[in-house]
Amino acid sequence: MDINFDLAVKNGRVFTALGQMSIDIWIKDGRISALGGAHRAEEKIDARGMLVLPGAIDAHVHFRDPGPNYKEDWASGSASAAAGGVTTIIDQPNTDPRTRDARSFAQKLDIAKHRSLVDFCLNGGAGNIEELAAAGATAIGEIFSYEHSDQELQKILDEAGRAGMLACLHAEDGLIIKEKTAPLLDRHDPEVYSLARPAAAEAAAIEKGLTGSRRLHICHLSSAQGLAIVTQAKIDKKNVTSEVTPHHLFLNIKDYKKQGTYLKMNPPLRSQADNDALWQGLRSGAIDILASDHAPHLPEEKREDIWEAPAGVPGVETMLPLLLFAVKRNLLTLERLVDAVATRPATIFGLASKGCIETGKDADLVIVDPRAIMKINADRLHSRAEWTPFQGREAIFPQMTMVRGKVIYDGDLPASPGYGRFLGKAKIKQKAL
Repeated sequence: MDINFDLAVKNGRVFTALGQMSIDIWIKDGRISALGGAHRAEEKIDARGMLVLPGAIDAHVHFRDPGPNYKEDWASGSASAAAGGVTTIIDQPNTDPRTRDARSFAQKLDIAKHRSLVDFCLNGGAGNIEELAAAGATAIGEIFSYEHSDQELQKILDEAGRAGMLACLHAEDGLIIKEKTAPLLDRHDPEVYSLARPAAAEAAAIEKGLTGSRRLHICHLSSAQGLAIVTQAKIDKKNVTSEVTPHHLFLNIKDYKKQGTYLKMNPPLRSQADNDALWQGLRSGAIDILASDHAPHLPEEKREDIWEAPAGVPGVETMLPLLLFAVKRNLLTLERLVDAVATRPATIFGLASKGCIETGKDADLVIVDPRAIMKINADRLHSRAEWTPFQGREAIFPQMTMVRGKVIYDGDLPASPGYGRFLGKAKIKQKAL
């Protein structure tokens, strides 16, 4: 018999588009060419006793490159993604320079092509949206609503709609933040930050975004109030989707006492009641996807005064492991987790070759031993941030991560930086004949 395939992943419990199956995966030229059957392959991976999942898509990361890449760069950020079972990322435009036009887009793309281990997309910022769409931007945003007047926000959403682009909104109303912050500036306890940016600011910004957009994606929902508006918008047949982060699921204002200004983030931490509402929204599918909002800063920066410390926490490497352990604790079904980290992100962001294990799709696979529970330790993570808000929490990390049929993580990082592929498609205007 001739050798038909490059690689076989054998004996695992495979989470296919039709559910879990004990079936072999046959890979050729980086794609899944067959599921099951008697074939031959040049190489084999034995996944006996393991769960084989589609690679996670993290639709919201900040890799700081170009810019202050001492905090993170494409090599370290994508290594962190690979070790956490994330095979595709979408980088946000607030780098330095911001990704606001074709030139800055090309600059970032060149860096990512040479350094990324995982496949990637690039979002464009609130600049020359037509240029960014033509260059291959996946979406517009995250659009920081608090940086714009209502008129400016409407203009951005209009331009994104005319360009056929999904608008991704960081929903916090600037006027409400300004009003609430002013009387609190004499306080320096970390808890004050959640008072300065209340849930009402998130809710107001979501309502404004829904009024002015054709297609809207709400980044990092943080409150029951915001979730209620998104849920009603879906009932009203609005074209809206949303994401939630692990830090808004697992952490709340009580955690300031232990971690202080390390937990400064935008939007800020809320109450346990908000945690509970977000979990229920994730379970029901009212919240579409999980995303990390990986926003690394160094410990010495995070230890500054609450008003001076930069906002953001690292999370691309711990997102899937934390949620896999949540599945083990019956907080979430495995079906909903796979939907939230793979299937729906692929649909929302137009990644046709990603998101599930079926023939014809990219062989992006995560092999997991569900019995291998370990505590998160920053010393074993790959981010340049050198810390994690989830230190000591239990998680289930991948045994192996594959992108397009190539092992990129197996305890080591055997792939070379630059293996990751850009998934955007430049739209070249044809000259009239």
